[in-house]
Amino acid sequence: MLGEKRERNGPMTGKAKPKKHTAKEIAAKVDAATTNRGGGKAGLKDRSGLEKGGHAKYECPHCKVTAPDVKSMQIHHDARHPKIPFEEDKVVNLHATHVPESSKPRPGVRGSLKK
Repeated sequence: MLGEKRERNGPMTGKAKPKKHTAKEIAAKVDAATTNRGGGKAGLKDRSGLEKGGHAKYECPHCKVTAPDVKSMQIHHDARHPKIPFEEDKVVNLHATHVPESSKPRPGVRGSLKK
């Protein structure tokens, strides 16, 4: 036992100083907590495209799948319905049929609903 070197478990951590968070890290946490990203139950209506401002603007007339733009709808159509020719005028525009609601929170808008 005498004369043997003791092995340390891991690196020294700085004399038991508490770790401090940077201002950038705290600001990122506040941003993540207060910005609506459009996910979860709160973003379900937004993602479905049933209300004005949703991500899914267009609906496939054959299978009712939604897409954000005509190009994405054409890609979907070519992959899922190759035997049917793509006609842009048959694609349903979900935003044209609904009246916009001005008080609805939009995705990416700063601020919390719980204040």
